[in-house]
Formats: sequence, structure tokens, C-alpha cells
Amino acid sequence: MTTPTAPTDRSLPVSDILSPLHAEHVALGATLTSFAGWQMPLRYAGDLAEHVAVRTAAGLFDLSHMGELEITGPQAAAALDYALVGDLTALDVGRARYTMIVAEDGGVLDDLVVYRLAPESFVVVANASNVHVVHDALAERLEGFDATMVDASLTTALIAVQGPRAEEIVASVTDPADRAAVTGLAYYTATHGTVSGTAALVARTGYTGEDGFEMFMPAEHAVQLWRDLLAVGTPLGLVPAGLSARDSLRLEAGMPLYGNELDRRTTPYDAGLGRVVRLTKTAPDGSPLQFVGRAALASRHGSEPARVLVGLEGLTRRAARHGYAVLTGTAADAPVVGHVTSGAPSPTLGHPIAMAYVSPEVSAPGADLAVDVRGRREPVRVVRLPFYRRAR
Repeated sequence: MTTPTAPTDRSLPVSDILSPLHAEHVALGATLTSFAGWQMPLRYAGDLAEHVAVRTAAGLFDLSHMGELEITGPQAAAALDYALVGDLTALDVGRARYTMIVAEDGGVLDDLVVYRLAPESFVVVANASNVHVVHDALAERLEGFDATMVDASLTTALIAVQGPRAEEIVASVTDPADRAAVTGLAYYTATHGTVSGTAALVARTGYTGEDGFEMFMPAEHAVQLWRDLLAVGTPLGLVPAGLSARDSLRLEAGMPLYGNELDRRTTPYDAGLGRVVRLTKTAPDGSPLQFVGRAALASRHGSEPARVLVGLEGLTRRAARHGYAVLTGTAADAPVVGHVTSGAPSPTLGHPIAMAYVSPEVSAPGADLAVDVRGRREPVRVVRLPFYRRAR
């Protein structure tokens, strides 16, 4: 179990929680940063090298700061159907689902991945910055259901291998008896298996736009798996990768980040993610199933949103960043029609990219707009998301 402890880097808050892999990051020369109450690696060799490695070979990520909330009991599925926007009763054992937890007004509290491990057993994976929010909301919403919640966040390590060679690398550390089940996983499925001699939940999920695996295991066994993955993966091009590369990878893949594309003022429909909302959920008697936020979301369903999340392709070399204003053009009197949520140069595409919320009337792909980049109005063009899609 990881506990709050004094960090070795005096520039970081003393209250930060250390990952079970903290010593490994220090030994690898990682630049550490304070992130959501944890000390986590921002980068190792460099952002560009780590990004390119994931696109061409593989990257090794420590995601132990993520939250794991275990929901079990005869009414675990029913409780999650009430608590979340998705239909978890319909989720098969061994599968995962991207979903959200919202407030009564439909605002997003967090986006989540839920794994069904058994008919009465689920794991809800929450963003590190929102673990306490999700925990408290679930605790309240589980009342009255025959279901219990255990917060396993500090006793669970999460290690990911992402990239074209991820399957080959993960297979190399998987027990032969489990290898076929692990390599045979489809996207957003999971299985129990032994990796580096330790029982783990192995999932074919990720946040980079590449093929990859995420492995959940007891925190005390994380170091051995990390070292074994580096040993077998380094000759194949695997490199350790930090939060910075993870952010540029997910941006290219058009994946939302809570606090940027998603927040308490945003509904799933605003973010173009209305597909995760299951208004068609039904109770055992066939009546519409009531869940937190249903009324607000139902009123928004099918109506034109006040703003639309779009992709922006930079037409110059200067990158838009979070919070920059989006305008109808480069003219001095061009009105503001939105704001950038995430932006950076794209290592894969070779030009700046950004996501932004804009007015519906300027949201069509091909629309020419501009972004105010530190006082200069740089031309951009609306494009479809994602910016990058891997070859199948």
C-alpha cells in the first residue's frame, strides 16, 4: 500500500502520494511532477521520443494514480445503472464500458471505465483528480441497494503498455497458461491472468489511440512487472513514457480530458459523447429506469447544443493552447465564437492541433476560423475528430 510520505524532490508538495513505482522513476531519471495529489513522472528521455515510441513501437506507463472502486453485491449492476449514465446490467462479464457519472443537472462529474469481473462484481476506474468526488457520489447513490463499495485505489497498481508491439511485449511476461486468453482479448475486454508471476486483471484498453493493455495488480508486485516489461520490451523499442506524452497521444486520438473537454458545466451531449447516455434503460417491469441526471439529459437529447466540441487543424506553426479564444477569422474585428480546450503541436501529423468548443454555426468540418495565440490571430480549420486513427 502506498501512503503519503515525504517526497525526495523538495520542490514538490510534501503531501503527495508516491506511486509504488516511485523509486523506479527516480532511477530512470524521470522528471517528476505533482499531479492530482500524486508524484508522477512527467517525462523521461523527452516528450517527442516517448510520443513517437508509442506510435511506432511501445510505451510503458505508470497509471497507479488512477482510482479503483470495487462495487460488489446482488444489486451491484442495478446500483450502477442508477448511479451512472450507462447500462451496466447489459455489460457482459469480461467486458469494459466507457461511461460517465453526472450530477442531477447533467453536468459531468467524471468520465469512467467500468469493468465487469463477475455477475455481481465491477471495478469503476476514475480519474485521479476526481476519485473522492466519484467515491462520495457513489456512496450516496448506492444507499438502498444490496451492494457495497471498497476503495482499492491505494492498494492497486496500474501499469499500461501501449503501441503496435504491446501485444508481443505483454505476451512475453504472461504465464503460458494465460497467454492465449490475454493475446486473444478484443478491445475493451479483460481477463484475469498471471503476469510476472502475479495475478492481475489484464485489459485491452488505453488512452493513446494505439493498441495496448492495462494491468491492475496489488501494489506490492508492481516493481517486478515494471522491470520485466522493460527487460523484454526495450529490445523491441519500448520506452517508459510520462504524463506529457500521454496527453499529446490522447489529443491526437481526440480523447477528452476531464478539466479540459469535460467538467461540471458540460453535459455528455455538449462533448459529442451522447452515445454513452442510455435513456433507453428500463426497470424490471419495463418502465423507463430512473437514474441520476436522467431528466436533465432527456431534455437535452435531440436538441441543438449551445456549443460543439470540434477539432482544429493549425495552418501555421504556432500552436493553440487551453483557454485561447477562437474567432471567426483573422480580421481585427472578428468576433469570438469559442475557446480552445486542449492544443499542442502534433508529433505524428507535423502541425498544430487543438480541440475547442465553438458555436454550432461555425462547427462544420472545413470551416476556416482563427485562434488568438498570444495576441496574434492564427488561422485554423475545423476538422473531424479524431486527428489520428491507427491502421487496423
